[in-house]
Amino acid sequence: MLSFLIARQTGVDEPVRLRRAESTRRVLSLELNHDRDVECIHGNGINTIDIEVIEGRYMLSGGSDGVIVIYDLENNSKKPHYTCKAVCTVGRSSRYVHKFSVETVQWYPHDTGMFVSSSFDKTMKVWDTETLKPAEVFQFEGNVYCHHMSPIARKHGLIAVGTKDPKVQLCDLKSGSRIHILQGHRGEVLSVKWSPRYEHILATASTDSRVRVWDVRRASGSLFTLDQHNGDKSKASSESVNTAHDGRVNGLCFTDDGLYLLTAGTDDRMRLWNSATGENTLVNYGKVVNESRKGVKFTVSRGCSPEFVFVPCGSSVAMYGLHTGELVTMLRGHYNNVDCCEFHPDYQELYSGGKDCNILAWVPVLRHPDTEDEGADSRQLFSTFFTLWTALD
Repeated sequence: MLSFLIARQTGVDEPVRLRRAESTRRVLSLELNHDRDVECIHGNGINTIDIEVIEGRYMLSGGSDGVIVIYDLENNSKKPHYTCKAVCTVGRSSRYVHKFSVETVQWYPHDTGMFVSSSFDKTMKVWDTETLKPAEVFQFEGNVYCHHMSPIARKHGLIAVGTKDPKVQLCDLKSGSRIHILQGHRGEVLSVKWSPRYEHILATASTDSRVRVWDVRRASGSLFTLDQHNGDKSKASSESVNTAHDGRVNGLCFTDDGLYLLTAGTDDRMRLWNSATGENTLVNYGKVVNESRKGVKFTVSRGCSPEFVFVPCGSSVAMYGLHTGELVTMLRGHYNNVDCCEFHPDYQELYSGGKDCNILAWVPVLRHPDTEDEGADSRQLFSTFFTLWTALD
């Protein structure tokens, strides 16, 4: 680390290299934090969590009991052992609470004054954070499995919604109405994700084993359908032509730069795709157990080199190398199946929620330098500095 510091100070390396190196070290040392608890509010399993990007301080959670909770992640007590308290709750006593399981919650990307939730009660609600009352309610004909707002959009306020209906619904926040449908899937839509690179590009996943990528400005069909065999008909059976997986596709996640798209399916496979061309990169992650009949919420690290993927896997969270497919570690701590996880890029932390009604915090281990190693690093630092000083003189 000292060599990174001196290289940054002398201008040999860009500052981003030190930041990536330390972020990567921190992510590789993640372990369950026994000094930080998240207040237990939900009476049933936790399906979804989301951390706002404005301050990186508040976290939303939605549970199978229909309850929505907002937590403050900041340590206000300044003590080593503390509990992340619930700031406010849309509980069973509220007249506005969802009647059935909440499947997705998401902060409005540009302001913490609003968030959106969707549920098996066939509704999606746009909430005012201050009053905890719905400012808008969208009603659908079937269960709502997922929704997503673009993290970068400035020219539109569209929310993509996946329901029991094969048609993907586009709802407009500005007008408060459903303005468009995307037709192409033949089964329930279990996951939808906007590209973090291009605000009009949308990926959708369905029980028909297909993943479609759309440009929502186009009146015609999808741009392309992901093909696990990359167009090689000799490797594909007649049933698996132009399919992303051999089972239901119930998970989608773009990398932070939007260049790659990850998909998860009930064939116990996870695949990495080039989001521009739709090409399967053929990274082998091995068997990724996935028995969920609903959406799987997994996440990718940000600011690391290389990047990592965190995937719920039974009662653990599996951590893989994004481009190598190597299983780095299994994060164990839950007593029942894990349903969702969310990466906190500001502190390189991970939060996970499961059917045991708990939200766990996984944090980097603090560095404990060895005295001998510290002396060796100092000598190496002096040697590096002297060499650079001589060269610059």
